[in-house]
Amino acid sequence: MPPNSPPGAPTLADLPAPAALLFDLDGTLVDTVQHRIEAWSEALRRAGIATDRARLGGYIGSDGRWLAAEMARQQGRDLDYAETEELDRVSGALFDELNATPAPLPGAIELLTALERSRVTFAIATSSRPGQVAVSVGSLMLPSPPPITDGSHVANAKPEPDLLLASAAQLGVAPEGCWYVGDSTWDMTASVRAKMIAIGVTTGAVGAAELFAAGATVVVASLTELLAELRRRGAVR
Repeated sequence: MPPNSPPGAPTLADLPAPAALLFDLDGTLVDTVQHRIEAWSEALRRAGIATDRARLGGYIGSDGRWLAAEMARQQGRDLDYAETEELDRVSGALFDELNATPAPLPGAIELLTALERSRVTFAIATSSRPGQVAVSVGSLMLPSPPPITDGSHVANAKPEPDLLLASAAQLGVAPEGCWYVGDSTWDMTASVRAKMIAIGVTTGAVGAAELFAAGATVVVASLTELLAELRRRGAVR
């Protein structure tokens, strides 16, 4: 059990078998969080919105327009939709320059490859823009692209549950039967709102305590732990 686990918190072994596994992308499957922070820092600086990397890190993983509005609000500014959309676009363009060769996080390729060879359904549900998704998913070197629901598929991405619910609907499974795996507090918040089992992984910008506080049922240090549990259950090889 990871540090800062609440007393009596369940472990992976205590969870019911998943009907499907849904994954966040940035910071969960690919090591892109620092690039996200750098891109947003520069985009906000250009817009005259002061922030710091530590505070910004806690917002990575949320809907880009929402993030922009929150950062501005903390500086006493109200942005309209066009302004938040432009900030999200600029941040995305900067991120694309930084994220030319994203690196998969430990256990990501092994886990997704094992799932592809099994009968366990899985998908990616990410707030990212479509072009950014393609580059990061390509780094995972999967035999075929998995089902992907990205920020363009819903009006409101994380922390709202819409993205996760759309992903479950795409797979044809009930939200209650899904495990959602993510590295941010917004992943956990969206998962709870979607009535999914929230599994936090401490490979992003926040630790176990923050993930539990946001609603995580279980927190693991890496996807390797998740793969080991699925193998123990005989769900994958």
